[in-house]
Amino acid sequence: MLEVRGLDAFYGQAQALFDVSLRVDSGEFVVLQGLNGAGKSTLLKSIMGLEVSTRGSIDYDAITGRSEIQTWDTHRRARAGLGYVAEDRRLFTGLSVLENLHIAAGRHAAAREAQVLDLFPVLKTMLKRPAAHMSGGEQQMLAIARTLMTAPRLLLLDEPCEGIAPVLVEAIRDALLALKADGMPMLVAEQNQLLAASADRLVRLVAGKVSDS
Repeated sequence: MLEVRGLDAFYGQAQALFDVSLRVDSGEFVVLQGLNGAGKSTLLKSIMGLEVSTRGSIDYDAITGRSEIQTWDTHRRARAGLGYVAEDRRLFTGLSVLENLHIAAGRHAAAREAQVLDLFPVLKTMLKRPAAHMSGGEQQMLAIARTLMTAPRLLLLDEPCEGIAPVLVEAIRDALLALKADGMPMLVAEQNQLLAASADRLVRLVAGKVSDS
């Protein structure tokens, strides 16, 4: 589904990833672990083509067949089915929950709305609420739901449980496991052990390199 081979990543002249290789197979839930600064966010941004320059290979089993996507722009990667939920969520805080969902899906909004809201039932109670007036955990649910409205084929999530109340962490975990049960492959950068315990496989980054320990 997704295979990264020999990936180096740079912010300007500063190298942040060193010869990173990993894979996410169809239907697999892979959790990427590591301390702050280990390179987890950089790896997800590299896969999406955001903010960093890279060398190495990123293979993705896109709708049109297996492709090397490292030269594609971010929008092309998203159109091919890579769904990315950033650590800072990137919501339209002045818009309501429903408006955030619909702006992501365009003309397909109605068909996907019910399915997405079933995963996050708490959002059904606040459809008219501005995103700015939600808690951090509620905003995180909305960020994931908004990405799902684009019908991704593989999800990349950056620290979805950071700074969130435990009860909402459990709700997010349950939603991700429901997606996994439906066959959605995921690569999740996360230090929370609740998610790690549910992973098919753990990959650990240390100082920008994959650790064997």
